[in-house]
Amino acid sequence: MTTTSADLLYNPYDHETIQNPHALFRRMREEAPLYYNEDLDFYAISRFDDVESTLLNRDVFISRKGVTLDILKSDMEIPKGTVIFEDPPEHGIHRALLSRMFTPKRVGSLEEDIRRLCASLLDPLIGEGGFDFVGDLGFLVPMKVVSMLVGIPESDQESVRDHFFEQRASDPAGSNSLSGDIFADYVDWRADHPSDDIMSQLLHTEFEDETGVRRRLTREELLAYVNIVAAAGNETTRLLIGWAGVLLAENPDQRRLLVEDPALIRNAIEEILRSEPNTLQNCRLVARDVEICGQVVPEGSILATLTPSANRDDRHFDDPDRFDVTRKIDRHLTFGFGSHYCLGQALARLEGRVVLEEVLKRFPEWDIDLDKSKFMYYADMRGYESLPVTIP
Repeated sequence: MTTTSADLLYNPYDHETIQNPHALFRRMREEAPLYYNEDLDFYAISRFDDVESTLLNRDVFISRKGVTLDILKSDMEIPKGTVIFEDPPEHGIHRALLSRMFTPKRVGSLEEDIRRLCASLLDPLIGEGGFDFVGDLGFLVPMKVVSMLVGIPESDQESVRDHFFEQRASDPAGSNSLSGDIFADYVDWRADHPSDDIMSQLLHTEFEDETGVRRRLTREELLAYVNIVAAAGNETTRLLIGWAGVLLAENPDQRRLLVEDPALIRNAIEEILRSEPNTLQNCRLVARDVEICGQVVPEGSILATLTPSANRDDRHFDDPDRFDVTRKIDRHLTFGFGSHYCLGQALARLEGRVVLEEVLKRFPEWDIDLDKSKFMYYADMRGYESLPVTIP
């Protein structure tokens, strides 16, 4: 059924909803699994199976016009090569090129570098009485790791990171930060000074495009590639690290299990991702009339898939609101599903695991300073900008 009842209002711009949507989403799963917001003119689905099937059906639910509510409503032109905003055949071709950068061997080879990085950041904090999970870890680890992959000089890493953060703050829709112009000088320099990084490899890789022509990426495509990898790699893992700090502080019994048995940390990362995904919703444009939950959603509509709701659907997870680091998780939808499954998911998981292992070695307990914490309120991403903790 659909509903527009004022008694059940889902507004993705409402701060309270963004920070803690779970009670509302529980009601939506039961009372309005297909929801319609008349004022903002979009539909939303909240059950796991509906979200999963939507993400799989790329012929009906398309990405090329954008995957956020703001971008879809802006009807902006998407730069060519922005992989997350593509459909077949371009998407498959471009995704295959990028996937070479995230092979298990390449990602796994970064573990010791990430561990050394964490140690260098955490050791000076011992005895200080506290630190900021986001400021001292979440803002720094992903920035440096993604820079290793992409090929951003160390002297410029913070400015690139800050560029994305400032763009997000001034333009929550993200519509002004897709071109990748910030990387233009790096691309030009790498053309003459190749190295073992994503920029260099993409510059010189040949492929057959959707028209059957054998060629290399255009400069515009390459800038969009590097931009999306750098932006996603900085933001999503930062939010994962922040949620780890929150959930383990709120569930000290689960944190104790990890201290006593670090082998559980890998599974704990999955439970953190399931419990508090960094996206509130992902959107698709409906390419033709389609039936969902017994109702017709007309062609041209915007459909939002509610990731936090799907991840807490009791049709798929037992006692889904309970945080349990020993939970057996078949799959969750935090990294999407189907052809748009997150290319960097293995790297994000690796970074999250190593960060948590190194934190718990040094700080087995912490409490959140809620008065000084800062939550970010964007319609598509959700998490903490600042998360100070005190060490007892």
